[in-house]
Amino acid sequence: MSVLFLEYPKCTTCKKAKAWLEGNSVAFDDRHIVENNPTAEELKAWWEKSGLPLKKFFNTSGLLYKELKLKDKISTMTEEEQIELLSTNGMLVKRPLIIGEDFVLVGFKEAEWDRLK
Repeated sequence: MSVLFLEYPKCTTCKKAKAWLEGNSVAFDDRHIVENNPTAEELKAWWEKSGLPLKKFFNTSGLLYKELKLKDKISTMTEEEQIELLSTNGMLVKRPLIIGEDFVLVGFKEAEWDRLK
């Protein structure tokens, strides 16, 4: 099984996640989330596959999220507007992301990632 791994290489959590993937011999295709930002179509498909609330896909600790004051705005936005916004800049997207055939993992929580072994 090979998964898609979306990361921002300077992110320390992404570095830990990548080391975990390599240390557990998980095959993955690497994708820089800023240089190759997810499209609205990809984000919508991943969100639907994940079963998570859409707000979990936002990088709420990121500077851009805070600069845009999204904490106050997201609740008034439609799902389509949120997906379109996420697709404009990879720094808005929570990372890392793991995309498998039938699952999506957002963020790095080792207990959740154990399913990849």
